[in-house]
Amino acid sequence: MDLFARPNIPRLARALGFVTAALVLPIALSAAATAISQTPSSVLTAAKAAIAEQSGVHLVVTVKPSSSSATETVVGDWGTTSGMESFSLGKTTMTLEATPTYGYLSGNSAGLTSMFGLTAAQAKKVGKDWVSFKAGTSEYSDVVAGLTMSSAKNILPKAKGTKLSTEVAKGTKLYVLTWSVAATSSTPKLSYALTVSAVGKALPVEEIATASSGGKETVMFSKWGEHVVVSAPPASSTIAYPKISG
Repeated sequence: MDLFARPNIPRLARALGFVTAALVLPIALSAAATAISQTPSSVLTAAKAAIAEQSGVHLVVTVKPSSSSATETVVGDWGTTSGMESFSLGKTTMTLEATPTYGYLSGNSAGLTSMFGLTAAQAKKVGKDWVSFKAGTSEYSDVVAGLTMSSAKNILPKAKGTKLSTEVAKGTKLYVLTWSVAATSSTPKLSYALTVSAVGKALPVEEIATASSGGKETVMFSKWGEHVVVSAPPASSTIAYPKISG
């Protein structure tokens, strides 16, 4: 069970079926502004503005729910209206893609069943093809919600309860935002640390989430502003979701 899954990043919610509280991601910080004493609120405001200007981002995620569990790896690219993410956990694989008109899913049998939740019979129907989700359906909305830049605004927390410090990594000054999510009857306490560039635009660099039970998730952000283009798979290699879910 995934300790870190959030609605804006479907890799985790679909992969291990667990959802925790969503995180939250106008004025870019200039070189002069970084000399002024900042607060969590001012850094968050600058980050929201900087992210809003971006056309895309590349992310690499590693998730290890416990010290004894295998590590899940996710590589993704989010664009303004299109995006993609590829998941791998040992030999289990799955890929999600989104275009303005359709969402697509492919994977091996283990990925389709354990990560996406299809039955063995449904996965057999899909085989090596892509499942398609038409725009306007709830399934399409679920896929697209976590694969485009609309998700990027959910990277940062609310200012209340967030602490701010600074550090220098490889000669570059960074802001470090830390906060926690209290334990519930079904989840352990989660502690977060997000580094944001303190030079130029206040864009996220890395987020690390740790659970009191020992799990850990790391998200690396790069290529802010990239142009993401997703090409639809050949029609002959797709199968409409209603044909396998009905």
